[in-house]
Amino acid sequence: MQKKSCAVVLAAGEGKRMKSNCPKVLSEVLFKPMLGWVLDAVRASSVRDICCVVGYRHEQVEAYLKQLNAGAFSEAPIQHVLQSEQHGTGHAVMMARSFLEEHQGGQVLILNGDAPFVTAETIDSALQRHLQSGSSATVISAKVENPFGYGRIVRNPKTRLLKSIVEQKDADQEVQKIREINSGSFWFCVDDLLGILSEIKSNNAQGEYYLTDAIALLLSRGKKADAFLAEDSASVLGANDCLQLSQLNTIARERILQKQREAGISIPCSDGVIIGPDVTIGPYSCILPGSILQGTTSVGRNCIIGPNAILHDSQVSDDVKLNSVQVYNRKIAKSDFVLPYTVLQ
Repeated sequence: MQKKSCAVVLAAGEGKRMKSNCPKVLSEVLFKPMLGWVLDAVRASSVRDICCVVGYRHEQVEAYLKQLNAGAFSEAPIQHVLQSEQHGTGHAVMMARSFLEEHQGGQVLILNGDAPFVTAETIDSALQRHLQSGSSATVISAKVENPFGYGRIVRNPKTRLLKSIVEQKDADQEVQKIREINSGSFWFCVDDLLGILSEIKSNNAQGEYYLTDAIALLLSRGKKADAFLAEDSASVLGANDCLQLSQLNTIARERILQKQREAGISIPCSDGVIIGPDVTIGPYSCILPGSILQGTTSVGRNCIIGPNAILHDSQVSDDVKLNSVQVYNRKIAKSDFVLPYTVLQ
């Protein structure tokens, strides 16, 4: 019987280029920490046990995890371990050794906490490929138009299995032409990973332990490695500075607006309209310009929201019209008449 799968989420980084007072994984995309996007994707997949590796300003990340464990993750609380000094992705996974040992005989997903567009479908499809190919490791990859700076996926031309991951600085002209790149997310056989984890060395210019070196170690022992090509190239995207974070926000905003429109929600003009990933809107409703819907807000059927309305963690009944109002943590009934420029909190 196949043991349950688990996940280790790397959430220890500082993100110096963000120039922020919070850990990088708590930087928000549509008002939601990137770490929250990642954890929701893992929770929606077949994975149940999750461990976060925390580090920089870990108290803030731990407080966020505590909040999640008191709510959506209460049935399967997220564990965490501390990486007090950050010495690379391989070193981060070493901090989770005890968690891995509890899941011997199973498979572990290792992914970055700042890649908000990874999906449950990608996670599960990669696991299926990982198991079917009998691989010790499977990297989730994607094809991008400009692969500069990313590690390239080099496949065996005969088997199409993974031959190596070549970093940009080590890539010759032929390898640089490859558009398939490493996303930084991996499936590993737990036992095989534990067998080589202590052999990962820091003999590189940065003096860090890289998880990608685990692939070479497994291949050198005659193990099999594979790469699963994700359909959505955005699954590899992360943010190292505020410019990239803005780009993630733009992508997420447009995707959510498209999804709402496809569901029949009228958004005649999207100027200033921002809808968070956990917002639900009932049929026949209309969202007008300048409206911001955040958190776990729900809007009923046949509502008109806006222009210039802000709804935060609020519930709006059917047939409600809200024009130029701000509503925080409140319930608005059909019988309520809310005047423009009202603030409810």
